[in-house]
Amino acid sequence: MVALSMADGFARLTNKPQAVIVHVDVGTQALGPAIHNASCGRAPVLIFAGLSPYTLEGELHGSRTEFIHWLQDVPDQKAIVSQYCRYTAEIKTGRNIKQLVNRALQFATSDPKGPVYLTGAREVMEEELEPYQIVQNQWSPVVTGPLPQAAVCEIATSLAEAKLPMVITGFTGRHQESVSDLVKLAELVKGLRVFDAGTTEMSFPFNHRACVIPTWGAGMLLEQADVIVVLDCDVPWIPTQRKPRADAKIFHIDVDPLKAQMSLFYIAAMARYRADSCAAIVQLNNQLTLDQSLSEKLADPVYSKRWDELGTLHSKNLETSAAKAAVPSIGLEAPINIAYLSAQIRKHLPTDTIYATEAVTNHVRMMEQLQPSLPGTSFTKGAGGLGWACGAALGMKLAKPDAFVCSITGDGSFIFSHPTAVYWISANYSLPTLTVVLNNGGWVAPKVSAKHVNPEGLAQKATSEELGIGFGDLPPDYGAVAEAAGRGRIWKANIEKIGDVEKVIKQAVECVKGGTGAVVDVLLG
Repeated sequence: MVALSMADGFARLTNKPQAVIVHVDVGTQALGPAIHNASCGRAPVLIFAGLSPYTLEGELHGSRTEFIHWLQDVPDQKAIVSQYCRYTAEIKTGRNIKQLVNRALQFATSDPKGPVYLTGAREVMEEELEPYQIVQNQWSPVVTGPLPQAAVCEIATSLAEAKLPMVITGFTGRHQESVSDLVKLAELVKGLRVFDAGTTEMSFPFNHRACVIPTWGAGMLLEQADVIVVLDCDVPWIPTQRKPRADAKIFHIDVDPLKAQMSLFYIAAMARYRADSCAAIVQLNNQLTLDQSLSEKLADPVYSKRWDELGTLHSKNLETSAAKAAVPSIGLEAPINIAYLSAQIRKHLPTDTIYATEAVTNHVRMMEQLQPSLPGTSFTKGAGGLGWACGAALGMKLAKPDAFVCSITGDGSFIFSHPTAVYWISANYSLPTLTVVLNNGGWVAPKVSAKHVNPEGLAQKATSEELGIGFGDLPPDYGAVAEAAGRGRIWKANIEKIGDVEKVIKQAVECVKGGTGAVVDVLLG
């Protein structure tokens, strides 16, 4: 779990494939939620696992020597993870091992990127070979193409003519240069709103006036928009909650528009394209700039008015968010809320901090205050596998040793992160990060999910302990777990009231800057 989460964080930050080695079937099972996250999060990772030896009387070097070799001889080891992988294969001889590894890496690094899984028995690993070479530059990933020109013209014209245009994005921020391209699109089509759905990557800056988030009316805008462009996004909206109006013109551009690994997926798009979304943004910008009729249309004063209105609205949204993060009226003894805490984190951490967040039910309110605006500075787990953030933060720190890296995780997620491994690695390999644990006494998400289906159901009347999702009056001491794992080389603190937040966050930041990892356990009221 930890190794793959580290590889996930490293790969997603750098776009460079990583490798993880695990022990036969049991090690493969231990990948657990991490491979689900890597698959949905489009993280290019090669996983290698051994197989039980396939000879038992010494016929080949590497034959069985331990009783466990019989127990680990499962019928189809690849089947454990195959539905989460872009490619699985068994290495059957060392004579073409370079070709097989490179084929796997082609799948991992071709869109949609994701994990691949190779296996090999001990006899193969012990095989003696004559050295051989391959031409490495012949094993590049498959290139995803741009939009057809007819589509570029249609989408650009639709955006320019729309009264309420909207872009919904998801993974475009993986290519950090695309953030400025999307900003340019928003500034060409003044009045365009951009919703970074899920904030899996930082795809559009919070500090731009075109930015819209759930608490700034994204759902209402979705229902009102007359033209919507969906860019590389797995869940642009949830129809049972909010959906576009029936006559909206929707264009879907994605490297995987059919979502081949999802049993059920569809949106009511009038056209969908398998294309490089980042290249598509550049194409649209060029069309809007070079097409004289479109550029003349966009010069109309009505667009300048829209632009000014967006600026005014954005300022009001920021003021509203800031008010939520103010000290409560009862003063510094007040219990801590997620808005105040997140705003203090943004205030006291370096502006270019890289965040790995796993706040689950607190995610939307946390992001409203963190307001990430620099490319490559904010990531959350690719799917629902809890326990990602702490390991991913280590991978990001490994990728960028000079960066300040902060993971923000729920208490339940912290437990699932295998903190003993995480903080031993952090201390032993000098990978100091700041971890903020959002301690809300257990797993709140199941109760929230039940409320969506049965708002007045029994689950809403039951306590967390009655539902088996609460930790009661004596929850784990998360900082102490980390401190013990690091053998005293991890700094820890607990905060229970508003008045202590600023002081402790400052201390934690200085600690991490000095080379020691820190864990801050924050009791949320």
